Amino acid sequence: MTVDPLPRLAELRLEGGRDKSGRAETAEIVFRRGEVTALVGPTGSGKSRLLSDIESLAAGDTPSRRRVLLDGRPPTPDERFEFTGRLVAQITQNMNFVLDMGVEDFLTAHAESRGAAYPAQTARRVLDAANQLAGERFAGSVQLTQLSGGQSRALMIADTALLSSSPVLLIDEIENAGVDKSQALSLLLASEKLVVMATHDPVLALSAQRRLAFENGAVHRALIRTPEEAHALVRLTDMEAEFSRLREALRAGGTVA
Repeated sequence: MTVDPLPRLAELRLEGGRDKSGRAETAEIVFRRGEVTALVGPTGSGKSRLLSDIESLAAGDTPSRRRVLLDGRPPTPDERFEFTGRLVAQITQNMNFVLDMGVEDFLTAHAESRGAAYPAQTARRVLDAANQLAGERFAGSVQLTQLSGGQSRALMIADTALLSSSPVLLIDEIENAGVDKSQALSLLLASEKLVVMATHDPVLALSAQRRLAFENGAVHRALIRTPEEAHALVRLTDMEAEFSRLREALRAGGTVA
């Protein structure tokens, strides 16, 4: 059985936001498909609230008072109900399966529900992608409930990127998810989704074309990545690669020269 197709969303706009003191947000908040926006700021500054507003397709009925517009118009009440759990996919650092089912069986069933021409081959492609992200590889015969937290999140990232039809993807602190974050971001970027990620990680923050800085529950500044920041990203990525090399050597029981 296949599900009804979702509209091809090109742009999502948030308007009418207020901070914790009731002051209006001054930054324009527009998200477009194929772009990545990073949300940065201290804990409690409002990043998760914005993700929640997008997920719920807020209509002025959340603490922030924001309203979501889809391609320039607010969704109708019927659309809000119809799109719940379908228009938006979300990946957080706390994701685990409760379904007692084999990994490959689950992926095949999902591929069939999406109308994939070759469900078994599609399932294996998702599994291969997940194993590229996970710290330790796992077989398709493993039960979902036996996966570690990192393996579960790697599987959901690959499934979201390669199988999910949701045009909007929200990511909450993927750096703490126990996966290869750079490969995960590359995989998600290739899916041409509208990506919004809350992060405390400088590499992920600078990997986004734009970042929104939060303060007191609202967007304080909207910043486009500068050429200088692009150079800084290269340096940070090299530093992190060396850090990862040392970490994996120690994990494998080796020594560091």
